[in-house]
Amino acid sequence: MSDEERIKLEPSWKGHIGDYLQRPDMRALSEFLRTEKRAGRVIYPPGPEIFNAFSHTPFEAVRVVILGQDPYHGAGQAHGLCFSVRPGVPSPPSLVNIFKEIERDLGLPFPDHGCLTPWADRGVLLLNAVLTVEHSLAASHQGKGWEGFTDAAIDALNREREGIVFMLWGSYAQRKGQLIDTRRHAVLKSVHPSPLSAHRGFLGCGHFSAANRYLQANGQAPIDWSLPPRAALGAA
Repeated sequence: MSDEERIKLEPSWKGHIGDYLQRPDMRALSEFLRTEKRAGRVIYPPGPEIFNAFSHTPFEAVRVVILGQDPYHGAGQAHGLCFSVRPGVPSPPSLVNIFKEIERDLGLPFPDHGCLTPWADRGVLLLNAVLTVEHSLAASHQGKGWEGFTDAAIDALNREREGIVFMLWGSYAQRKGQLIDTRRHAVLKSVHPSPLSAHRGFLGCGHFSAANRYLQANGQAPIDWSLPPRAALGAA
């Protein structure tokens, strides 16, 4: 089975934004990816995991959205969820700072891995603006068409859902989220959690407790931000 056959958009998302995949710019993006692979370039994440964020968090299940920029470009890191890495892969510095803030904000123990799949399964859409990248070349697939597709996903949530918490960390995420209706949703803004900026306001932002307060005030269950030990994840 080819990658193209295995890449399936989760049904509820397909019902809201599936038509976007038929646009000429998305067809051009698909051809670009095929050409890159034929040329021997290594693309992350693997084809079947490109739409992992949608697969783990169906449209009606989304309670929180965290926006990233593009996938990690090191071998074995990216698996389709922003900021997340596979079990056993060292947590990148930005993710370490996210865990530091959760520990400070909620008193949760520091996890022994960086796999955020449990969050995605609990209603946290971990969405990168760009869904693919070339090995060792950060931002190499920006401007190829992914941004319009992920904008369509955010726009659908903004228009068709209510009471979602959008966490926008850094200027890139804040620009991407500028059309979110703050009368219908909560928008939490901070600097990016990278080591270059986290000390300027991310550490201490309290976004995780704030998200749960908002959800509960709107009749929703809070997010369980804890992560199980690595040994319990299996092949997550």
